[in-house]
Amino acid sequence: MSETHAHSAAFVRTDILPPAAPPPGQTGVLRWIRENLFSSIPNALLTLLALYFVYTILAAILPWTLNGIWDAGSLSECRAIRDERGLTSAACWAVINERWLQMLFGFYPIDAPLLARLFYADELAAAGGMDAVFGPGSNATDRIEFVAAMRADLGNTLVFFFGYWRPLAALALLVVAVAPVLYSSLPRSLLLFSLVYPFIAVFLLWGGSIWGPISVALGLALSLYVLKILGARFGGLFGGLAMIVTLLCVFLNPLAPLGISGLFPLLPHVSGLLGSILPIGLPAITSDDFGGFMLAIIIGTSGIVLSLPLGIVLALGRQSSMPLIKWVCVTFIEVIRGVPLIVWLFTASLLLNYFLPPGTNFDLLLRVIIMVTLFASAYLAEVVRGGLAALPKGQYEAADSLGLDYWKSMRLIVLPQALKISIPGIVNTFIGLFKDTTLVVFIGLRDPLGLTNAIRATGEWNGIYWELYIFVALLFFTFCFFMSRYSMYLERKLATDRR
Repeated sequence: MSETHAHSAAFVRTDILPPAAPPPGQTGVLRWIRENLFSSIPNALLTLLALYFVYTILAAILPWTLNGIWDAGSLSECRAIRDERGLTSAACWAVINERWLQMLFGFYPIDAPLLARLFYADELAAAGGMDAVFGPGSNATDRIEFVAAMRADLGNTLVFFFGYWRPLAALALLVVAVAPVLYSSLPRSLLLFSLVYPFIAVFLLWGGSIWGPISVALGLALSLYVLKILGARFGGLFGGLAMIVTLLCVFLNPLAPLGISGLFPLLPHVSGLLGSILPIGLPAITSDDFGGFMLAIIIGTSGIVLSLPLGIVLALGRQSSMPLIKWVCVTFIEVIRGVPLIVWLFTASLLLNYFLPPGTNFDLLLRVIIMVTLFASAYLAEVVRGGLAALPKGQYEAADSLGLDYWKSMRLIVLPQALKISIPGIVNTFIGLFKDTTLVVFIGLRDPLGLTNAIRATGEWNGIYWELYIFVALLFFTFCFFMSRYSMYLERKLATDRR
């Protein structure tokens, strides 16, 4: 603007106006509703129809849920209380309030002596003391009646924290063992505990002598030591064969086909000797007593941990240039994937013993874990193979140009990128595996769904359905939702969309 024009103007602004607020309806919730729900007549009609549908469902579910009855001893009592309140419908949550410990742990026995010493000392003394109630020569009927009265007096909360301290300790230590694997910011020294944890968990859950898990750990360590020493001296093939022979001598009897027994396996001799010198242990619990959500966690966690490395090996074997290794892996993957999991579970339950030596007692839970692991590894192999196929050929050529051998190129260059691409598929397989643990109900194991049938078979709760199934669904949803959230966190951290 010229100087003459500036002097002739009535007013000249020298400062900038602040930004004005947007017009009403152009920002915030109103704008979002208009653009996403009522942007057109069809969208508005669909929105109103959806709101009516949601209202109809909530109008039926919310009163039934919120008016639920928590304090009752049977379904008939729930219905009587409902009628007294003048309600047309009400959930009978009392079955959860009474049986939630059974839903979590099945028929896993509580540590009744510990509860009696801590919270029931006077009644225990009146009954004759610890030996009279829980001793070897005690009357079983009196012991059952004493434990039932103690559980009724103490309540579920004390029984949960002190009666089931062994599975709770195993679960807490599982979180500690998994944490350094899931979160790289934690000290790497914690990975040593992750390696030791399976033996601690077996001792806590199954009990028995502490020298059993320690002897197994020493046997595995000895096999790895033989592989390292002899492999470095005579080559990897000789070291691998020596490791297999060591494992056979420690855990099996390689002389059984010759009719020679007594010397092998070495494991029972070592654990028995250590147990006779220093007898330390917990009361033994058989796998038949396992059940509830604890059983699902044991099978699911074991399958997840064991199937991932096996799936990676199968994926690499399927892409191998050696025909024998390739066709063995291809046959394994296609056979396992081509048959439903329930068939493999029936195979583990009924047919596997026919292929074992006479007199072999192979725990059913262990057989189920093996079958679930093999089944999941076949699916994971294809997921990992998809990640390997997605890598550009230049990544393999780059590894060759650096002079890396096969295993170093896979470990340092190829597999980190392939696994990063495969994260969504891997976690999806893990979630499916965890939910498929409910299929063990068909072979006689008491998973959460199987326990719902046992609870409904009692006279008190015969005829109740939805409350039990909702509780089971919430438990599974909690674990699966955590796995899904962790997958999203890992994807953001590794930026899988930008290799």
